[in-house]
Amino acid sequence: MNYTHVFQGTAFTARSPKEIDILQENLFCVKADGLIARTIAPGAPDYEAVRSEYADTDRYRQLAPGQYLLPGFVDLHVHAPQWAQSGTALDVPLYDWLHTHTFPLESKFADLSFAAEVYDDLVASLLANGTTTALYFATIHKEASLLLAEICAKKGQRGLVGKVVMDDPAQNPAYYRDADAAAALADTEAFIIAVKELAKNVKQGVYPVVTPRFIPSCTDEALEGLGALAAKHDTHVQSHCSESDWAHGYVQDRLGKRDAVALRDFGLLGDKSVMAHCNFLDDGDAALFAETGTAIGHCPISNAYFANSVIPIARWMDKGVEIGLGSDVSGGYSPSLYDNARQAVISSRMLEDGVNPALPADARGVPASRITIDEAFYLATAGGGEALSLPIGRLAEGYAWDAQIVDIALAGAKLPVFSEDEPLHEIFQKIMYLARPENIREVWVQGENVYTRA
Repeated sequence: MNYTHVFQGTAFTARSPKEIDILQENLFCVKADGLIARTIAPGAPDYEAVRSEYADTDRYRQLAPGQYLLPGFVDLHVHAPQWAQSGTALDVPLYDWLHTHTFPLESKFADLSFAAEVYDDLVASLLANGTTTALYFATIHKEASLLLAEICAKKGQRGLVGKVVMDDPAQNPAYYRDADAAAALADTEAFIIAVKELAKNVKQGVYPVVTPRFIPSCTDEALEGLGALAAKHDTHVQSHCSESDWAHGYVQDRLGKRDAVALRDFGLLGDKSVMAHCNFLDDGDAALFAETGTAIGHCPISNAYFANSVIPIARWMDKGVEIGLGSDVSGGYSPSLYDNARQAVISSRMLEDGVNPALPADARGVPASRITIDEAFYLATAGGGEALSLPIGRLAEGYAWDAQIVDIALAGAKLPVFSEDEPLHEIFQKIMYLARPENIREVWVQGENVYTRA
């Protein structure tokens, strides 16, 4: 077979939620469509033949000493316009944060020049942090939302973009809401059609996403209509579910049912659905997610600020719920899924151990709640791919060549590896805990080099 690229190097990729495959000095053979045609291990009958065939061509790349391959990260929850306020106003309650800071900012995206400046910088920043696929909330503005999809297409990131719907005059400010349910649905359908047309010429793919902000923002008419549009156009769906005490309680009071059940009844749960946060799910909600194939976008940094709780990720993983990681820019201050993977481990340990020293140790926490950094890596990669029902998140045959080249020997950002005999799994752990953006030297999406650090 004729390969467009052949990479030789050591890679780390998730085999399962709890197992890491270490592919030492493998050949990764990439086809013109950007998919991995073959991975060839040393000792395979044709390893040397393939290597020799490509070694003297510009299609061959051997990683330098100290460089390793990781899959590109999949961020399941990004509020794209909020990049402009990242790192600010994280000390106020969610409702006040939305109405005092976030909605005034998002309303500015009616200005396409402002939208272009913010979105261009955000996509570049996410790529520099190793995020090759992002699931985006945009704003209520159809034109600016389409612009975000166009920027993803141009920069080579796989973007799943939603025009946000928030039409309920009782919960949204007059200066920032859809005119009514009919207008919201018409704009959403026009946006879906426009993004599907754009996608025809985008190698890595861009996708429209049906996006009710969350039930409190939307009328029943809009929610029902969005469920129908998702079915009609076979799109992804995203929203927030049971994020905080206030949001979870509001749905119960308004509709007399739990958030997950209400979303199901509106036709918004399915195998292309990702619900952010989900901190207040119960066993019945989790079973509903597992049954419908609905995924959780786990946002550990944001949850620490706004969710009033720690979600029991390990428990829901054991029950078969699909889960990936989200940064939740800007409820989460960091665009890095490295940072969010680290926080996912920290939060799970705090849930298991408990946080109130006034309680006895055996009454302080929730047993069997911790996850490892291996599991957090799975959430950031393969878990995100499975959540989106796309062949991404693994360095394996049949998957997209979405990859980060990470250099642990970089001057000024060297990781503490002092022995040539250090076990590779320990090197992997050091990468996950200690790597900084400087260590990410290149990022590839669908077989194309989309970012190189100078």
